Amino acid sequence: MAKVKMTVNGRQVGSDCEDRTLLVHFLRENLALTGTHVGCDTTQCGACVVHMDGRSVKSCTILAAQAAGSTILTIEGLAANGELHPVQAAFKANHGLQCGFCTPGMVMTAVDMIRRHGANLDEATVRSELDGNICRCTGYHNIVKSILAAAAEMAGAQQAAE
Repeated sequence: MAKVKMTVNGRQVGSDCEDRTLLVHFLRENLALTGTHVGCDTTQCGACVVHMDGRSVKSCTILAAQAAGSTILTIEGLAANGELHPVQAAFKANHGLQCGFCTPGMVMTAVDMIRRHGANLDEATVRSELDGNICRCTGYHNIVKSILAAAAEMAGAQQAAE
């Protein structure tokens, strides 16, 4: 057993867990943050994407002990002050989800994608970078549309702030 401490969604947390506990299971079982989904445990589906120290990672590939001391952001920590994050709002407005199982991972991947590419994001890049996220319902069209809409909105908001 190991005592694992980290910052999750802006809050210092700590919990005992077995050394072999994956970060996705630590979040879901130890912290009751069930928005991060377990889809495959083999890095194929992307349902478990969270941000670790500002970068998107598949939490089924990282041991909780490896994340000790890190800052983790899950889908539950994305909205602020009761307002959806622009990516979440774009998924809602553009029907970027159906069953919703893949949505947390898609949203977290999109937030990191937009952070890295900003206004330079195009459809080909979005489709390429979604390669590690599987959606079995939508055919991706509205997911891509949602991400591009959010990127445009976030770039506009950033320009207005400057």
